[in-house]
Amino acid sequence: MSDNTQVTQRDESAVSGNSARERRMTLTPPVDIVEDSKAVTLWADLPGVSKDKLDIRVHDGSLTIEGESALAGAASVRLSHAEVRAPFFARRFTISDDFDTSKIEANLKDGVLKLVIPRREQAQPRRIDVTVG
Repeated sequence: MSDNTQVTQRDESAVSGNSARERRMTLTPPVDIVEDSKAVTLWADLPGVSKDKLDIRVHDGSLTIEGESALAGAASVRLSHAEVRAPFFARRFTISDDFDTSKIEANLKDGVLKLVIPRREQAQPRRIDVTVG
């Protein structure tokens, strides 16, 4: 992860409906975004996040990525002290109406999430033919 990763506290009770005021560490994953005339491609670093612990949602022009990493540990080992917790990753983006959110493609490989968000056909640049005469 990069040195400028933001660390914040996330209120679990607001999300899970849990009445206890549990808190957990939330990291903002670093992303790379490349835009061309056909789509936007986003790569997000989510180390240790598996497909079943990843949640990607689009609603009202917002794209939300949330995932929880899992720290590997042997089942036969009893933990007496832990200073490292499995982080929770969360990031939200605003998506303009130029993009077709119903056709988003997502791929998770080696801790890197790749999202391809295609432009709507009407929003793609097109060439206008000119006639002479």
